Amino acid sequence: MHHAFEVIDTEHGVELSRSPKGYRLHLDDTQAIEVVLRSETDGALRLSVDGRTIDAVIATRGDEVFIHLDGEAYQLRYRHPLERLAAQHQGGAADGIRAPMPGSVITVAVSAGDHVSRGQTLLMMESMKMETTLVAPRDGVVAAVNFAAGQSFDRDALLLSLEPITA
Repeated sequence: MHHAFEVIDTEHGVELSRSPKGYRLHLDDTQAIEVVLRSETDGALRLSVDGRTIDAVIATRGDEVFIHLDGEAYQLRYRHPLERLAAQHQGGAADGIRAPMPGSVITVAVSAGDHVSRGQTLLMMESMKMETTLVAPRDGVVAAVNFAAGQSFDRDALLLSLEPITA
């Protein structure tokens, strides 16, 4: 599964795959690093990265991860794949609001003909027990709502469509 972390306002794509000794960390599709994180009997964490082992201290608070390695402290913010996919589909001025992944509609906050403003909630969806709010990517008028509360849909299904506001 593709994940992302923000470090100092820069997003880094990360994927994990299994390797014979632990995991392989794929960074931004450019490099793969062998990684093993072990919890020792004394409670210490040992992180092995490409064969080099260092002590690690890791703490989390919500979606924030704090890591202390080799005398340096790092703060990361985890970006859930649903959040990232929803943001990708909401980032442009597209007329179609598509499902970032398969799921079902929890609530629909608008109807055809409603005027909406950028950032306004259009609908709430559920996928893999995670709720996601889809918002208007721009000002417009709701042209059509294609799913009602309780209905299921596939990834990339056209949930609703917008049209420009005409004077």
